[in-house]
Amino acid sequence: MQHLVNSIQHALTRDIPLPFSVYTSVKEQVLRNVPIAKPLFIMVLSGSKTLGPKDKITCPFGEFIFLPASSSINMRNIPANSNYLALLIEFEHADFDGLQVNAVSENDHYIGRACPTLNHCLHQFVEASLWASPTILSLRKRELLTLLAELGHGEILGLLATPRLTDQIHDMFIAAEQFELTNQQICSALAMSESTLRRKLKLEASSVQEIKDNARLGLALHLLQTTRLPMGAISEKCGYQSPSRFTDRFKRHFGLTPSALRKTQLI
Repeated sequence: MQHLVNSIQHALTRDIPLPFSVYTSVKEQVLRNVPIAKPLFIMVLSGSKTLGPKDKITCPFGEFIFLPASSSINMRNIPANSNYLALLIEFEHADFDGLQVNAVSENDHYIGRACPTLNHCLHQFVEASLWASPTILSLRKRELLTLLAELGHGEILGLLATPRLTDQIHDMFIAAEQFELTNQQICSALAMSESTLRRKLKLEASSVQEIKDNARLGLALHLLQTTRLPMGAISEKCGYQSPSRFTDRFKRHFGLTPSALRKTQLI
């Protein structure tokens, strides 16, 4: 396990985009309504994590949790000894193409125990992130999924559903400059009318504005957890013209201010 942690820490010193994220804190973090935009693998490397209402799901040190794309979930990151540390790998639906799904799972998560073989595979993935192309990294993700299935965690594959319209529009907002995207632009890209767009999103219990808000706040949470960017810069990157409005929206959604979250990362 320490070998994996060392490789992660080394990768983080490189000023390059990485196909994984690392969340860490020295104080407990309590977050409401965390959006899960894409299938997500989380390995807890120090401390523990609880999820869901009343912390019904517990993922301690040395275990991993796999979450399918969903609207949102409550989370609590709990340090042990000195810190909380977790490795997060986000998957595209294309990463699962061609993988055999034996049955669709009725669960909304999967928890498993790490082993030396899995740790070694994760270590190789982290090291490959320093040189590999996006195509190779996608293959590495498929390798990781295949290994998990062979290790007896095949239920992970059953958590996947057909990508939602919500997921497609979320990706469009992330790619848009300053999250500026009109309904007309969305409809043109998806080749559908506005009435069809609204009807299909209603079936997914969503709306364009809700997707936009979740995309902006999800990016803000990610930047707060993984960078030391000033609050003003994060606010601007997430399409908020007013830092105070950003702070208000962030607190209303997650249950704490951006400054309070950042303080959990400071000794």
